[in-house]
Amino acid sequence: MTVPDIERTPPGIDPRLIDACVHCGFCLPTCPTYQLWGEEMDSPRGRLHLMRQHVEGTPVTPEMAGHFDACLGCMACVTACPSGVRYDRLIEQTRAEVEREHHRPLTDRVFRELVFRLFPYPRRLRALRPALRLTEGLRRRLAPVLARLDPRLGAMADLAPPITPRVRLPRLVRARGPRRARVGLLAGCVQGEFFPRVNAATARVLALEGCDVVIPRGQGCCGALSVHSGRPEEAAGFARHVIETFERAGVDTVVVNAAGCGSSTKEYGELLAGDPAWQVRAKGLRFVDLAEYLAELGPVAERHPLPLVIAYHDACHLAHAQGVRAQPRELLAGIPGLRVREIAESAICCGSAGTYNLFQPEAARQLGDRKAGHVAATGAQLLVSANPGCTMQIAAALRRRGDRPIPVAHTAQVLDASLRGLPVSTLLAAR
Repeated sequence: MTVPDIERTPPGIDPRLIDACVHCGFCLPTCPTYQLWGEEMDSPRGRLHLMRQHVEGTPVTPEMAGHFDACLGCMACVTACPSGVRYDRLIEQTRAEVEREHHRPLTDRVFRELVFRLFPYPRRLRALRPALRLTEGLRRRLAPVLARLDPRLGAMADLAPPITPRVRLPRLVRARGPRRARVGLLAGCVQGEFFPRVNAATARVLALEGCDVVIPRGQGCCGALSVHSGRPEEAAGFARHVIETFERAGVDTVVVNAAGCGSSTKEYGELLAGDPAWQVRAKGLRFVDLAEYLAELGPVAERHPLPLVIAYHDACHLAHAQGVRAQPRELLAGIPGLRVREIAESAICCGSAGTYNLFQPEAARQLGDRKAGHVAATGAQLLVSANPGCTMQIAAALRRRGDRPIPVAHTAQVLDASLRGLPVSTLLAAR
C-alpha cells in the first residue's frame, strides 16, 4: 500500500492539558512502570512534570526521552484521574517531540525503522509467513540466545505466534436471516496476517446476528502503531487511506476487533484536526469495537452451550482508551455453560502496548510474567483477549512458565463457537 500525502501536524505539547493535573497521585497505583520501579519520573505525574520542563524550554535530554519511552501508553492513568487530565493526548504529543528532537543511537534508529517499515504493511507481513512457519521451533530455541545478543531480537523471536493457514475472506459476507445492518470490517495488519481466524470468526458472528459485512481489499494499516509512537504525520496518511477505503465501500459504520486499532480509529477526528475537510470525512464514519457493537445491536442468534471456564483479559486500549469493559463480559456471560473468572490486577497492562514489548523488552517481560501468573491463578481453561498484541504477549509469558498450557482466543472466536454449536475442543485448540 502506498501511503497518501501526509499533513504537517503542528509540533508541540499543549500546556493547557498539563495544567489540568493537580498532582493528587491517584495515577500512581495504576501505572505499570511505577509499580515495577517506584520511581516518580516513571509515573504519569512525574512525566507530566518533565513535559512542563520541556514546554518551558528544557531540551529533550536522553534521560528525559528514556522516561517517556518507558511509558506504555496504556491509559490506566486516564481512567484513574479525577481531574480529567488528557494524558493520552499529552503522551502522543510528547512522543512526537521526542522523535523530532532526540537523536537516538544508531542501533535504536535501525531497529525502530525496521519495525515501522514492516508491521504496518500487511503484504510485507504476509511475505514473512512461510519463513516463520518453517522456523517456528528453531525460533523458540534461539530466543534466549538472541536475547543475549540484543533483548529486542529475543523478544521478536519469542513473541511471534504460530502461523496458521491464511484465510481469504470474501468482500461481502451476507447476513444470515433478515438483514438488520450493513457494516464494514477493519481487517488490520497483525490481526489479518497472524490471526486470520479471528477476522473470519468476527465476520461469521456479525452475519449470524443479521449484518451484511463488507470487507474491502487493500485497507492497509489504520495508523495505530505510528500515532502511539510519535509519528503523527505517518499515522495521518494511513488514516486518510482507511477513510477513503470505507467511503468507497459505502458503509458508515466500521467494526474493529483489535483494541489498539479501535482506539486510534475513534480518534481520527483529533488526528486530522489540522485539515478540516479530512476531519469532516473522518467524523462521517463511525468506528466501533465488536463487543460494543454487538451489545448495542442485541442478540438474535441462538447461543449453544459451551461448558468452559474462561478468564477475560481487559486490553488497555479497550478498557481504558475506549471504556469498553462491561460489554464483552455481558456477551460472554450470555453463553450457556460458560463461566467467566476475573484476573487479579486486571487494570494493569500486560506489557504489550503496541510496539512496547519490542522496544522495551525487559520491562515488558516483567509485566507479561506478572500477568501470566495472575491468569494461571484463575484456574481457567481458556484466556480470552480482544487484541492481537495482548494475545502474543500473554501467550509468550504463559509458555515461559512451563506449567499447564492455557490457550488464548478472541471474544469473537468464543461467540462464533457458541453460535455455530462447535465443541469446546475447537476453542482449546484456537490460534
